[in-house]
Amino acid sequence: MEGTTVQRPHARTALACSTALLLSALTACAGSAAADTEKPTAPRGVTAQAGSATSVHVMWQRASDDEGITGYDVYREGKKAASVDATKLMTDIDRLTASTAYAFTVRARDAAGNLSAPSATVSVTTPAAAPADEEPPTGPTKLRGTAVSGRTVTLSWGGSTDDVAVTSYDIYQEDARIHSVPGSRTTARLDGLTPGTVYTFTVRARDAADHSSPDSNALDLTTPSAPGAPASTAPTGLRTTTTAHGEEFLVDLSWDQPDTGGTIPAYQLYLNGKLTTTIVWGGTPPAGRATYRLTMTDPPGTRYSLKIRPKLPDGKWGDFSAQRTVVLPG
Repeated sequence: MEGTTVQRPHARTALACSTALLLSALTACAGSAAADTEKPTAPRGVTAQAGSATSVHVMWQRASDDEGITGYDVYREGKKAASVDATKLMTDIDRLTASTAYAFTVRARDAAGNLSAPSATVSVTTPAAAPADEEPPTGPTKLRGTAVSGRTVTLSWGGSTDDVAVTSYDIYQEDARIHSVPGSRTTARLDGLTPGTVYTFTVRARDAADHSSPDSNALDLTTPSAPGAPASTAPTGLRTTTTAHGEEFLVDLSWDQPDTGGTIPAYQLYLNGKLTTTIVWGGTPPAGRATYRLTMTDPPGTRYSLKIRPKLPDGKWGDFSAQRTVVLPG
């Protein structure tokens, strides 16, 4: 039987054709992946609070985007005044003029450079300058609060006094300012928190000359865990005592160990947000309340924030304790 002759292309020609098709397909895919033309949503909940006669604190709620937010731009009277990355939901606008009205908006941006529509406009007037105000306010007192839900807490405190006037109260979480309210208010509501997490809050008062008060007492609040989520593994009741010992300082820590269903072989100790040492017991790990002594040689007056977290029986690291502040005595 006579066969049919099939004309085949030269091997190099076929390879070239295949390569061209592959490059074409890759180019098409790359082009479609980069074609992010959808704008983020406009930030909501924008507020502006005069922190002093020459600065305003602007805050907003997180925006959303199909590919993810990369940052926020803050505008003053339509002109960009500040840019922050996506992890921040607030910023200070400085070098303003006393007794002046300002209007602010916020826009979100994504990796493709798409900008959201402007947020609603918020207005604020800076207070009059107080050149004779040389004294900082007194510290807020009796800070207390309640975890309303896994993502929300409310705080209240006793008001501060100042030789001129308190213009605002700044709320700090682990030494980072996260919220501000006018000086006429002694309450705050904080949203966007993480369920099942220990938070440590303090409050400072500020006056028109931008003097800040000492910290209020520290308040630990634990947000409820989400339904079905594992129980918190954070150590509780962390306390510190600092004493001078010659040219050194001894910082004694004690805490209640969490119930992890097994022995806790070690803890990580963080100073100022950085891992400093791993506490490993020399013998049998203690039961109940644990203690540890840290020796420091920094100058008197040095300030540290510290927190710990346990090593769980499965080898993973657990939740952080509340944060404590240590100041080496002079």
